Amino acid sequence: MAFGNSMAKPSCDNDLQALSGKAAQNRISDLEYAGEVSPRDAFYYIKENHAVIVDVRTAPEWQFVGVPDLSDTKGNLLNLSWKIYPTFAYNPKFISDLTADPSVTQDTPLFFLCRSGGRSLDAAVALTAAGYHYCFNITGGFEGDVDVNGHRSMANGWKCDNLPWVQG
Repeated sequence: MAFGNSMAKPSCDNDLQALSGKAAQNRISDLEYAGEVSPRDAFYYIKENHAVIVDVRTAPEWQFVGVPDLSDTKGNLLNLSWKIYPTFAYNPKFISDLTADPSVTQDTPLFFLCRSGGRSLDAAVALTAAGYHYCFNITGGFEGDVDVNGHRSMANGWKCDNLPWVQG
């Protein structure tokens, strides 16, 4: 298994406990959610364990920038906008649409992803408040922060880490 350093594959519960402990150490201020995980830690967890990546970006972002490719994992990708394009108003159906998905339970590890980590943090906090136990924010998001040359996908994030993705 890729997560952690053990040669033997630990149980899903052990994987989740290890990831939760690491994420909690990186929680932002006093916000209530499971914590921050790197794109690599999220991907390697999902590679071996059922979980859901909730991509909270907008349809144009999915289409023109791309989406994570989870085809070689045990995880699911759920594209559900936190904010509605083009006004970027909060999506009032976000929580009800997410919780209606059959792959999501209150104990499902949920990894929230946006462009660089802001909208996904808001979504992780909101789902935690709605009673979901394992709501993680993926640091750096899909494209990451802007680098010194003004470019994304070079400093951090899913694409920078060379994790699998496909053009939408």
